[in-house]
Amino acid sequence: MGGGILLFYLDKIDNIEPLFSISGFVYWSLLFYWAARWAIRQRRSILKLKTEKEKTELLHLQNQVNPHFFFNMLNNLYDWVGKDPEKAQALILKFSDMMRYSIYDGQKDFVALDEEITYLENYIELHKMRYHNKINVQFNTEIAANSIKIVPLLFIMLLENAFKHGVESLGDNAYVTSKLFSTGTTITFEVENNFNPDEVSGEPGIGLKNLKRRLELVCPKKHNLLFSINKAVYKTSLTLKYDD
Repeated sequence: MGGGILLFYLDKIDNIEPLFSISGFVYWSLLFYWAARWAIRQRRSILKLKTEKEKTELLHLQNQVNPHFFFNMLNNLYDWVGKDPEKAQALILKFSDMMRYSIYDGQKDFVALDEEITYLENYIELHKMRYHNKINVQFNTEIAANSIKIVPLLFIMLLENAFKHGVESLGDNAYVTSKLFSTGTTITFEVENNFNPDEVSGEPGIGLKNLKRRLELVCPKKHNLLFSINKAVYKTSLTLKYDD
């Protein structure tokens, strides 16, 4: 009798064990699923916050483009309105074009290369018109294709730096030579200017710091920024990679 009861319970246990195995598998599978889903949601949330932070930082950096130049131009316009109204009108037209491009097109992710070239040309022409002393400014372009799209307002920092620390510190006999050219899937902007070594500090200006940070945000691993100094000549080169 006792042996029969024992066999009965052993048979029940054998039948229950598979049930426990299946339920355990289901339990741990569901637990793993919900844990993985939570981890994915957390990662997406972190990435979203990081992206929003970078967008905010990038917008802040874009809003700092050319403040030095714009303030100086407004002062020059004030002077020219009384001295030479026709020249003042020409300055105002070019200045308004630059402001429009900086405020509206400068907020875009990409712009046509020819629009960026026009912006650089207007910047150079305004500088030529505002300086009384003799300066030598050259800007050459060699572009393989007209359909190139680039991030706006990256090159202007280098050009602004050349005028600010070169032309404005030297006065007479100052020069700025710049060249924009494309080869294959890269586009390069080179700027060379002379400067007064006595008026140059060892610390990079806020404009170059902003440029480096913008490049890290908008085109990481797709740019090459170089600087070199030889006696009283300063050279900069920025190369960007773009997709066909």
